[in-house]
Amino acid sequence: MRCSRYSFGPNRLHYCGPDVNAELQAEIEAGATNPNLAGILREFKTLFPYLKLIAEANNIIDPFDASVVEAYWLGNELLERVEKRYLYDFLITDLEIRKKINSRELDWLENKIKAGALPHHSFHVLNLWRQTSDKAESQHPENLSECCVNAGKIISVNGPEITVTTEMPIYLDGKFELSQVQEKKLSRKLEAEYDIEQLQPGQLISFHWGVPCEVITKKQATNLKKYTLQNIKFANQTI
Repeated sequence: MRCSRYSFGPNRLHYCGPDVNAELQAEIEAGATNPNLAGILREFKTLFPYLKLIAEANNIIDPFDASVVEAYWLGNELLERVEKRYLYDFLITDLEIRKKINSRELDWLENKIKAGALPHHSFHVLNLWRQTSDKAESQHPENLSECCVNAGKIISVNGPEITVTTEMPIYLDGKFELSQVQEKKLSRKLEAEYDIEQLQPGQLISFHWGVPCEVITKKQATNLKKYTLQNIKFANQTI
């Protein structure tokens, strides 16, 4: 269920995963006990391999374990246990990255892994997605901010509309950076009885492609910012 909330936004826009948004939405709204969600998410050819990599590196059997899902989308200590050579082999073998980038970009990628890159969602977005996505609009760095998972503090709730203050990656003068604190309006696209439906001003939430995902803690927000800044730094080395 947790992973589905993060996957819903990009899948709705046909950016990530097969054309299963209607099914994904139905399963989420049916509740967390529905067993079909795992089967749907296994069809996401980028997401699921990353979850498997993180799980295997930490001797966790279930790739949808809550800590694994958190590691990929928000970031936690599980990322630090993925050895450099395993990440490199994963990108070469599982994601077949050699077919999608040139030799110069492959050298850049190898150097970033040597320097400490980790399998966080923002690493793929800022450092690989432009080269590996088939969507023409994804070639524009300005469009990648929404693809990164972001955190926001709720300042108001008005029906389906939520206003948060947030810092998001932006593209400015040829480089990425984290924006100043700004207001952003989010719209609830899912009707399900979980914590996201009882949101209150002052809470921290994560969001992806403008869709609220879950209530998060201050520590989780700090982790997300840490890994996002790290991957902004890596992206700026070769953009």
